[in-house]
Amino acid sequence: MPTRARTSPSGTRLAGRARATADAAQAVDGRRAWRDRNLSAVVDALLDLFNEGNLRPGADEIAARSGVSRRSVFRYFDDLDTLDRTAIERQTGRVSHLVELPGLGTGAIEDRIDRLVAQRLRLFEAILPVARVSRLRAPFEPVLADGLARSRHLFRRQVERHFAGELRPLSRSARNATLGAAEVLCSFEAYELLRLGQGQTAKQIGEVMRVGLTSLLGGRRGR
Repeated sequence: MPTRARTSPSGTRLAGRARATADAAQAVDGRRAWRDRNLSAVVDALLDLFNEGNLRPGADEIAARSGVSRRSVFRYFDDLDTLDRTAIERQTGRVSHLVELPGLGTGAIEDRIDRLVAQRLRLFEAILPVARVSRLRAPFEPVLADGLARSRHLFRRQVERHFAGELRPLSRSARNATLGAAEVLCSFEAYELLRLGQGQTAKQIGEVMRVGLTSLLGGRRGR
């Protein structure tokens, strides 16, 4: 008869330890996944509330919307300001591809104006709630203030490079004034005023931007 292989006591102990280690690692992974799901639920709940126009919801509202307890909200985030920053970062990350301006500085002036207007309308509509929150919080939150300053600088440079051919021949003072006016026309603040303050549609806002940029930089009207 074939002999049955025997397992030494030390081998049994090692196998038991390996199973215990694997079970512990699996349990840790499960807890981590559960925590990540809850954390995402809290952030998504806050973004939903922002989208509904509630720009400063309380912890109870966030907890009720997310299905997570109020205590857990503060287990995941030190305070509501930290949660705000996380939500803003998540949404801006989701739409970061919209920041890029296709064909930067290339093509006829009318085409460049159209591309810039289309890009800004898509971007601003996508970030409308969180952009409003970041501007409300920036005076009290240095991290948000810094991010806002960097995005404004990026948008200014984008306009400057996109219309470099029209700006270059101008005197320094005229160039600065023209660039500043173009920057304001295409800013989120102008979009917010027209969209929420005056109730204009995206199409109407786009026409405001086109008319203003054409008057400043040249090109044909009525496209």
